[in-house]
Amino acid sequence: MEKQIDTCLKELFLTTIRACYKDQADMARKESLSYEQYLLDLAEREQEVRREKRIARLLKESKLPLEKTMEAFNRKRLPPNANGHVSVLLEGDFLNRRENVLAFGNPGSGKTHLLCGIGHEIIRLNKRIFFQPCNLLVQDLLVAKRDLRLPRFLKQLAKYDAIIIDDIGYVQQNREEMEVLFMLLADRYERATVMLTSNLAFSKWEQIFKDPMTTAAAIDRLVHHSIILELNLDSYRLEESKQEKKIIIKGGGKTKKRTGEKKNHEANSSRATPSLR
Repeated sequence: MEKQIDTCLKELFLTTIRACYKDQADMARKESLSYEQYLLDLAEREQEVRREKRIARLLKESKLPLEKTMEAFNRKRLPPNANGHVSVLLEGDFLNRRENVLAFGNPGSGKTHLLCGIGHEIIRLNKRIFFQPCNLLVQDLLVAKRDLRLPRFLKQLAKYDAIIIDDIGYVQQNREEMEVLFMLLADRYERATVMLTSNLAFSKWEQIFKDPMTTAAAIDRLVHHSIILELNLDSYRLEESKQEKKIIIKGGGKTKKRTGEKKNHEANSSRATPSLR
């Protein structure tokens, strides 16, 4: 009987049930569980393991930095308005509405970390996310265009519920590079979500797209159906650096004080110790 069960479960790819059904059966007998409850317990175990494996696959596929999670992000630094938007974004409904998320702010304000953290949470909602810095994404688009497979590449990117484009405008690009980026934005318009970070306000985006017409068209496609996060904050890296320096200075002061106390104690001990001669 056990061999037949193992064979059936193996062919059905029910690996978790195959691994635990005997133990669950013993427990069901001891607790006098119904057949239905026993079956439900097995099915829930299989479902949970498959869900965790899928999340792991989606996370690997996303290329999100593993350390940039919401747990590691200090939401207390956010302005109240932005913090409210984040609470809504974490629910994930904006993906169903094909809304874009645009995060602007000074270098070091936490834009990248925030959008990546949201991306991590969205993956747990069984959504597909893809993260890439803007300069690398543009290079991939250019290679696809050169190899006459740009439509195929855009189709591959279309399978993601959201694409996170990091630091648009941080590295200056030429006209050809910006043309392929515009093609990507146009392809996803009202079809799927774009999430991006930038240090540049919209008024300076002509530096990115090189001419007023393309700039206006790009902004129009992004802003229509969008949530804008303005993170006009001081650099958290600078804040952390200042805190570390304060700790070092305080620690150094205590060390010097303790060293001085030790020397005074040794001197007093030397004077107090009688000669053995």
